[in-house]
Amino acid sequence: MKKKKRMLSYLSILVAIGLIYVGVLQFKISQFTHVKVPKNADYIIVLGARVKGTVPSLAFASRIKSAANYLKENKDTIVIASGGKGPGEDISEAECIKRELIKRGISESRILLEDRSTDTYENINYSRKLIPKNAQLGLVVTNTFHIYRAVSIARDQGLKINGLPAKNPLQAVVKSYTREYLAITKFYLKRYLLD
Repeated sequence: MKKKKRMLSYLSILVAIGLIYVGVLQFKISQFTHVKVPKNADYIIVLGARVKGTVPSLAFASRIKSAANYLKENKDTIVIASGGKGPGEDISEAECIKRELIKRGISESRILLEDRSTDTYENINYSRKLIPKNAQLGLVVTNTFHIYRAVSIARDQGLKINGLPAKNPLQAVVKSYTREYLAITKFYLKRYLLD
C-alpha cells in the first residue's frame, strides 16, 4: 500500500512539473505572437509546410495569406519562399508559396526561392544565404504556434528578425501545439546541452 501511495506521489509531482513546463512554453509562444509587426521590413521569410500535391495545407495557406497581405502593404519588401519537396508533394513548398503569392497579386520579381530545406533549421540557414547584403530587418512568417521557435532559431543564426504570425486552423490546434512543445524541447536540448 505504501509503495502504491509513493508511486502516486511521484506521478502527481511529474504531472505537476509537466503542466508547469507546458505553461511556460505557452507563455513564451504567446509573448512572441503578440508583438507589434514592424512595417517596411527589408525581407520576409515564409516557412514552408505540407503541400497536398500542389495545394497548400490549411496552416500553410494561412502563412501565405499573411505574407501576401504584408507584401501588399509594404511594396519594397522582398520575400524568400522557403521549403523543399517532401513526400506526397508534387512541387516544392517554395514553389507553392511562389504560385500562391503570384495568384494574390505579388510580383514574381519580389520572390526568391529556397527549395532545399527539410526543417526549420534548414529553412533559416538556407534562406539566410539569399538575404540581400544591405538588408537589415527581416520577418519570419509562420503560424502562431511556431513563431517562438522559428524566431529563436533565426536569432541564434545572427539574423535581426521578428515574427509575422499567421492564424492556426482550428482543427489543427491541439496537434500543432503538442508537436511544437516537443519541438521546442528538442530545440532547448540542442541549444543548451548538445552544442
